[in-house]
Amino acid sequence: MASHNHTYHLVDMSPWPLTGSISAMMITTGLVKWFHQFNMDLLLMGLLATILTMIQWWRDITREGTYQGLHTSRVVIGLQWGMILFITSEVLFFFSFFWAFFHSSLSPTVELGSCWPPVGIQSFNPFQIPLLNTAILLASGATVTWSHHSLMESNHSQSLQSLALTVFLGVYFTALQALEYYEAPFTIADSVYGSTFFVATGFHGLHVIIGSSFLLVCLYRMYMCHFSANHHFGFEAAAWYWHFVDVVWLFLYISIYWWGG
Repeated sequence: MASHNHTYHLVDMSPWPLTGSISAMMITTGLVKWFHQFNMDLLLMGLLATILTMIQWWRDITREGTYQGLHTSRVVIGLQWGMILFITSEVLFFFSFFWAFFHSSLSPTVELGSCWPPVGIQSFNPFQIPLLNTAILLASGATVTWSHHSLMESNHSQSLQSLALTVFLGVYFTALQALEYYEAPFTIADSVYGSTFFVATGFHGLHVIIGSSFLLVCLYRMYMCHFSANHHFGFEAAAWYWHFVDVVWLFLYISIYWWGG
């Protein structure tokens, strides 16, 4: 920052936005190819390219914020607002799924048997795996808050242990949801019930995987002592995202599993 007369961060030229866009296009076209031709080659190439882009892009951002001192207090304010607006867009994203679910469930049509769940659909018992997953996510919200408070108190060992526990709970949740999908008595093709169920819970599961990856990167950075009590927005953003994932699951559990089942 010695060469600048301001506290803003002017981003250097980077190839990663370009490789990220190409990777995203490869994933979407790879999905289409997989659906129609049952060939996953392009999809796997897109996923590999995305992972490599993520690793190198995150490496550059970590270097900017940790070693080069480019993430000043003014820059962090901009990052905070960016994360807030991103989470707001995610709220609206899930709002559309809830809209579709309640539009169909509050006034089921004749084609659905005029009842909800539709005729022939055997829904999940909300007091089995869904309730366990709810307890797991609530516990993970507590552990990530524990980690955050430990970090602000400069307690490195507790913040590291509680964050590792949070990542484990996120992976455990994903494994249980995969088991639930494997044993599901209906599919995404079973009327609007199957569509809304698998799209809403599936996208939430994707967000859990993304959030777990976010926290795993923060766990590595915490182990490498990249965070301090007054400079740790990377971890704080991950915690905000994780709490958003928790809250969305509570709405999913109450509306789709408990009320809708």
